[in-house]
Amino acid sequence: MQKLLSDIRNCEVCKAHLPLGPRPIVAGHPEARILIIGHAPGTKVHKTGIPWDDQSGKQLRKWMGVTDEIFYDETKIAQMPMGFCYPGKGKSGDLPPRPECAPQWHKSLLEKMPNIALTILIGQYSQRYYLGDKMERNLTETVRNYDNYTPEYFVVPHPSPRNRFWLSKNQWFNEEVLPELKRAVLQNLEN
Repeated sequence: MQKLLSDIRNCEVCKAHLPLGPRPIVAGHPEARILIIGHAPGTKVHKTGIPWDDQSGKQLRKWMGVTDEIFYDETKIAQMPMGFCYPGKGKSGDLPPRPECAPQWHKSLLEKMPNIALTILIGQYSQRYYLGDKMERNLTETVRNYDNYTPEYFVVPHPSPRNRFWLSKNQWFNEEVLPELKRAVLQNLEN
């Protein structure tokens, strides 16, 4: 596992496309029971090298009902984004994750983490990649039907502050989905 993580952290496959250069962000351990698959690190995470070390991460930890200590314990929770490096700025936020990462590294990482019982798919990129044609017509409908994907996957929107409008418009997410996410996380942390 350590060799694979080292190989990922030294990856330069898409170096020419990265405005801040490569700095792959990943965390994993063979004992991990929960896997988080998000988009790609932002500029703050690129700078610190710590997954979800930003406002989105604070919100995600709140949604999951976990402390920083638990969230960053690689033996419990692994972090494998769709794009391991900051992809650059687009017109309305960061660019999509680089397409090279998931096909290059995900399968190998998953093989090294046989105890993953719950994978949290954050946002449309991970949901499209892992759910394929099982995904509903859009992110809102996919998240609304989260229980179609459990217990293997739990689907949520991105916890970015940019999604405040979506969250205020879809109160059912806070009322119905988040309690179930917290329950699933707790159940898998206790096993």
